[in-house]
Amino acid sequence: MPSVPARPTLRRRRDLLADGWTDRGLARAVADGRLLKPRPNAYLLPDTPVDVVDACRLGGRLACVSELVRLGVFVLDADGLHLHLHDNREGVATPTRRTRRHWDRLRRPPAPWSTSVEAFDAVLQAVRCQQPRAALATLDSALHLRVLRPDDLGELFEALPRRHRVLRRLIDARAESGPESLMRLMLRSLRASFDVQVEIVGVGRVDFVVDGWLIVECDSRGFHATWEEQRRDRRRDQAAAALGYATYRPIAEDIMWHPGEVRAALEGLLRGRSARAR
Repeated sequence: MPSVPARPTLRRRRDLLADGWTDRGLARAVADGRLLKPRPNAYLLPDTPVDVVDACRLGGRLACVSELVRLGVFVLDADGLHLHLHDNREGVATPTRRTRRHWDRLRRPPAPWSTSVEAFDAVLQAVRCQQPRAALATLDSALHLRVLRPDDLGELFEALPRRHRVLRRLIDARAESGPESLMRLMLRSLRASFDVQVEIVGVGRVDFVVDGWLIVECDSRGFHATWEEQRRDRRRDQAAAALGYATYRPIAEDIMWHPGEVRAALEGLLRGRSARAR
């Protein structure tokens, strides 16, 4: 299980002066890139992610889907910068990119000089901010990565509008990627019988087995790009075929952005098998 990235922290001028820095030394460090100064009297290390720097420059903390991306949690659309504005902001710069500001009361207030909201609040904001299928994929991912704990769900759904509560019974933390969560929703909508994360002797673990005969694997560029990886996949498919399985490998891009085409392919496969059986 990958570790959660540490949250960068703003260093206040007065704290740095107490540590032995001088104003002249701070100015030199900013000039030569050893420190960043996103707003007055506040400093960051130069390897701080750009989104964090921009949120601080605008007087807020990284929030919602932007913070979840930093934590490695799946979000369907991470375009733009999401930040939460708080009371101790020091001057607000002009945004240079599309920005979504959040003003909601945080359920778990972060430390005063933290650069991000707590993960619980980021998930809460992201569920409100996204369409239901994307929100479910985010919840699956946050639980799978242990960014969100199962015992957080009660508080989370109490804080959400009632219309979101249907999502709770659809959550499955076994999903190892956002496209797997979206595929699971698609299979449910087709009323197909399926199992997830199935171990098949001689083949290995597969994402889905549908109606006992169709393997569905949700392929992403990250794990299936090289010829070696593709050769491995084809040999797995060959071993599955020898056991009587057919395999369908929609690419993650289509699952996320062209779901109608993927659904049509699934319907065709399932309908064709049913017709042959009759």
